[in-house]
Amino acid sequence: MQQSEVSLIFRRLAKAIPKPETELNYDNPFQLLVAVTLSAQSTDVSVNKATDSLFRIVKTPEDILDLGVDGLLPYIKTIGLFNNKARHIVAACSQLVEKHGGHVPDNRADLEALPGVGRKTANVILNTAFGHPTIAVDTHIFRVSNRTGIAPGKNVLKVENGLLQVVPKRYLKDAHHLLILHGRYTCKAQKPLCYDCPIADLCAFESKTTLKS
Repeated sequence: MQQSEVSLIFRRLAKAIPKPETELNYDNPFQLLVAVTLSAQSTDVSVNKATDSLFRIVKTPEDILDLGVDGLLPYIKTIGLFNNKARHIVAACSQLVEKHGGHVPDNRADLEALPGVGRKTANVILNTAFGHPTIAVDTHIFRVSNRTGIAPGKNVLKVENGLLQVVPKRYLKDAHHLLILHGRYTCKAQKPLCYDCPIADLCAFESKTTLKS
């Protein structure tokens, strides 16, 4: 795909999605870290339902440590893999308090050193909480990048590196959410809405849908 086409794609996506932001509810970087940890293999909607009650009493890592694993579980038991996630969150909170003064670090190395935090979660925190021009490749971004031909790749790291090379600088900060929201609501895994897509004429996807089902 030509760079001029990539630029046009992001210009159109930015026009179609004027507020590219996460759909997870949070009030501070720590709550975002908890929400993103819970969102693994779960929907944002289900996470928001769980954190609606949790975040009324949890504002800091210390609040989680006061609850402990047993106290946290009732709030997140509707979330997939809740037992492992509870242990990871409590362990991460211990590390945040012991090593970072209770604050979420704004660098990749320290974030990825936290229990339960991998590259994708670190990228989300860096981008959404701290405004870094990073892109966390989830299933939506992976699908959109490969379907459109913007940054094809067989694994998430290759797609991430490809996107960082081709996304115009002015869109790097918002590219993460532009691609996620486009994948979530238009370029769906099943029955993509190609007939109502602002970038359909620039997309390399061969199996475009032409009519509403």
